[in-house]
Amino acid sequence: MEDSIDLIPGGGVTSPRGFLAGATSAGIRDKYIGRLDLGILCSQVTCTAAAVFSTNKVKAAPLILSEQKLQKNKVRAVVINSGCANSNTGKQGIQDAQQMGEWAALQVGTTADEVQVSSTGVIGTYLPMERIRSGIERIVLSAEGGHELAQAIMTTDTVPKEVAVKAGDFVIGGMAKGSGMIHPDLATMLCFLTTDADVEVNFLKKSLREAVDVSFNMLSVDGDNSTNDTVLIMANGGAGGEKITAGNRQARIFGKALEKVCLHLTKEIARDGEGATKLIEITVCGAASDTEARTAARTIVSSSLVKAAVHGSDPNWGRVVAAAGRSGAELVTDKLELEIGGIRVVNGGEPVPYDKEKVVKHMDGQEVLMKLDLHLGNGKATAWGCDLSEEYVTINSDYTT
Repeated sequence: MEDSIDLIPGGGVTSPRGFLAGATSAGIRDKYIGRLDLGILCSQVTCTAAAVFSTNKVKAAPLILSEQKLQKNKVRAVVINSGCANSNTGKQGIQDAQQMGEWAALQVGTTADEVQVSSTGVIGTYLPMERIRSGIERIVLSAEGGHELAQAIMTTDTVPKEVAVKAGDFVIGGMAKGSGMIHPDLATMLCFLTTDADVEVNFLKKSLREAVDVSFNMLSVDGDNSTNDTVLIMANGGAGGEKITAGNRQARIFGKALEKVCLHLTKEIARDGEGATKLIEITVCGAASDTEARTAARTIVSSSLVKAAVHGSDPNWGRVVAAAGRSGAELVTDKLELEIGGIRVVNGGEPVPYDKEKVVKHMDGQEVLMKLDLHLGNGKATAWGCDLSEEYVTINSDYTT
């Protein structure tokens, strides 16, 4: 079917035509010597590109540089490192980011202004530039290299996050990293998307923003927002065919395919939250508007009390209702209806008899689903997060030592 969107088994960021990648171990952090931590993603031709970046007022040097370069909306490659965020590093950090881009450009065979630079890791440390230089020179680019690159961008992640879908004649691939410092307004992550579709730049920007708004911007792990957040998409036109623009026959399917990729990666990040044992999915419906539903869903999934209750499989539904009440979204208490795992526990804002053992059994699983109906309108939104465990504190108590 023309409108079918199919997952590509084992797919990733190099699944679309004309994309190559590679990674190496540069030893950026002595603590992780031997681990992949530096890589390049590139297209064989210059791409139309779009991105969204962190809303944090403290922005890392590579993000500042990449925002400036992206004003031309043309990208050939991106060089990425983990282990050091190159954030709060002053003029030296900007110079180091520029140098990374220049070295990567030489390796790819392009100009530095077509190379995006991205970093993730510890804030307030300088990049080991000699290790970066020698590492870039060792990177071998291939159509299979996307899997290694997805590992190289990991920090506290426990698994790489990759996906690709085929929709008609074109493919969209993606990879992401993110485990901690994840919160709405882009969340905190690096995400790189590729497509061999030929996409007009303004439509590409619009499609990316819309996909991010219903996926990454509805994701929260711990309420913290980082300095390096980036979601970048590169479109090289390798599939041929008609250019995709707003309103043409391919526009709708492209938007749906991009959203599917972003949603998949969002859920993978939520599952892999630092110390997480469960994925939480909160759907708010019956809101006065979609915006109101988004506000309530984001607040609930970000609540430490809700997350702690989920970790303990405790159906303490009062925490969900209280979070919705402080979210700022319009609601009427005696209209609230809440389900946990499809079992209604609140109706008309009051408790109703329910099988507690069944609810606890559902919450003992790897995915905890909740639905809050405000009964005020047609607004609807879903947010994703994870439980809050003791392991989260352990991970973040010695991250730099």
